[in-house]
Amino acid sequence: MKLKNTLGLAIGSLIAATSFGALAQGQGAVEIEGFAKKEYYDSQRDFKNDGNLFGGSVGYFLTDDVELRLGYDEVHNVRSESGKNIKGSNTALDALYHFNNPGDMLRPYVSAGFSDQSIGQNDRGGRNGSTFANVGGGAKLYFTDNFYARAGVEAQYNIDQGDTEWAPSVGIGVNFGGGSKPAAAPVPAPAEVCSDSDNDGVCDNVDKCPDTPANVTVDADGCPAVAEVVRVELDVKFDFDKSVVKTNSYGDIKNLADFMKQYPSTTTTVEGHTDSVGPDAYNQKLSERRANAVKQVLTNQYGVESSRVQSVGYGESRPVADNKTEAGRAVNRRVEAQVEAQAK
Repeated sequence: MKLKNTLGLAIGSLIAATSFGALAQGQGAVEIEGFAKKEYYDSQRDFKNDGNLFGGSVGYFLTDDVELRLGYDEVHNVRSESGKNIKGSNTALDALYHFNNPGDMLRPYVSAGFSDQSIGQNDRGGRNGSTFANVGGGAKLYFTDNFYARAGVEAQYNIDQGDTEWAPSVGIGVNFGGGSKPAAAPVPAPAEVCSDSDNDGVCDNVDKCPDTPANVTVDADGCPAVAEVVRVELDVKFDFDKSVVKTNSYGDIKNLADFMKQYPSTTTTVEGHTDSVGPDAYNQKLSERRANAVKQVLTNQYGVESSRVQSVGYGESRPVADNKTEAGRAVNRRVEAQVEAQAK
């Protein structure tokens, strides 16, 4: 019971420390999983059959690829040679390294770590407690951005007794709270008004424009600031058949958000596009999902009012590169947006 309470406290602490605001994969994400294992025990235990294990785990992504996972499971359906019901439990701490990128449908992984096993002994009374070194591998299949199924296998070496056990497993889980936080982009300093300390009607603290009238907005050189059109453009690329915004695009999206906050009267339309692979109707929906994904980052992640951002999908109808080549198709898998404002 004490072990269960400790595991529950650890899981609760991790969840409480994680933001629920943005559903995403990658660094900072938490994954919660329920799983089932088939434990093939070493023959020296003299069990009548192998065990069915059921449990759960919570993992935290230290980087986009490296996850630290804490798991707990209990032993069921194991019998001794005399038919005695054998009970036990395992607690494990493992590190997982994932291949491919956050947002990809398939993410293979390898794992390594340690576990503590406490299980009844065959017709000898008492319990056997052992420490295991674990290595394994498998893959996670993401049905959506935040829901996945996992299959894998572990080899467990008993450090205390020198034997080895095997445990294939399957699981279903959810993940939330990821997404890198790019560094804030510098905001241009506002223009200043020149001074007229001697009351002669012109600026008296500048050299390049000595005849500048007093009380007008000036640039860094003290010259009258001229209104000009300033523009920010956004071009976010996507992997094939994906609508997940990659973490390396967050910085560009934040720049656009900062610009819109600096000019609060601006609005924008986020436009989604695809390459030509697949049916037109499917690509239309995919382009709309891509546009909406970027809009969600602008509004939910960076605080731009939703009423100022529209999203639209154009499917494969507006290519900017040759869809006959892989390089061209990669360019066409995009979301574009631009914002213009009058700067003074």
